[in-house]
Amino acid sequence: MLIRTTPQIPTREITDERLYLDRRAFLRASAGAAAGGIAGALLPVDEAAAQTTLPNVRKSPLSTTGETLNSFEDITSYNNFYEFGTDKSDPKAYSGKFKPSPWTVKVDGEVGKPGDYALEDFLKWFPLEERVYRLRCVEAWSMVIPWVGFPLGDLIKRLEPTAKARYVEFTTVQRPAEMPGLRSPVLDWPYREGLRLDEALHPLTIMAVGLYGKTLLNQNGAPMRLVVPWKYGFKSAKSIVRIRFTANQPQTAWNLSAPQEYGFYSNVNPQVDHPRWSQARERRIGEFFRRETLMFNGYADQVAGLYKGMDLKRNY
Repeated sequence: MLIRTTPQIPTREITDERLYLDRRAFLRASAGAAAGGIAGALLPVDEAAAQTTLPNVRKSPLSTTGETLNSFEDITSYNNFYEFGTDKSDPKAYSGKFKPSPWTVKVDGEVGKPGDYALEDFLKWFPLEERVYRLRCVEAWSMVIPWVGFPLGDLIKRLEPTAKARYVEFTTVQRPAEMPGLRSPVLDWPYREGLRLDEALHPLTIMAVGLYGKTLLNQNGAPMRLVVPWKYGFKSAKSIVRIRFTANQPQTAWNLSAPQEYGFYSNVNPQVDHPRWSQARERRIGEFFRRETLMFNGYADQVAGLYKGMDLKRNY
């Protein structure tokens, strides 16, 4: 089968891609206005108003290179966020009532500095970086996204986990009045995910607060979400309101719902298929041909050591 290969693209050209997309959006908006309407605009007015440009974002040397970014429209209109609905278009369609501000995150468990922290506290402590990462969904589709955020490891070190802490649990907000998908019993709400402490401390793991240089939209996990690029996308909990440090492995939403399908680790692994989806290949959104999936989503050089000696078929 013909597999499309992607040419090597310098980081500076990735930035040019964004400028190109912004210019295209401007031209489309102008064309729509000239025609007497706003149909040509890339974003609805309410979405554009909901976003703020993030200042002083520096580019990270840990970004993935040699990949073409997915468009802003791809990233913000094709999502899994079951709190708003199970169809890919539901998060964008039904997240308009969600209020991502003000925002407080509870920190508790085996940690030296527990408390209720405002999102502004985190943003004051850490400079923001742009991290271009591949995103691989367990449903065998993928994207390349220019996240903006800060290393989770920096936050963890500041919170000072105790010697007993071995895992970190993340809990997503639960507001039925603003999140219509919560009326469905598809999962045991609220959504919970977890990482081993060394996974959470890894330099590739970030807390994202934006993408394409602006604050996250509701459908992407506003105002703050986890991003772990070598794991399937569902491991990256969205709209996080609680971070709990634990001595024991936490229970996770998908593992509780279908343990035969969703393990705790959920590392991208083309050699271990999901019962309903082969993981050997993936459909990059915007491409015609499927491409081969890379071990650990292409980040094996950085993270394979975390799992040395483990049976990855048993620890899926």
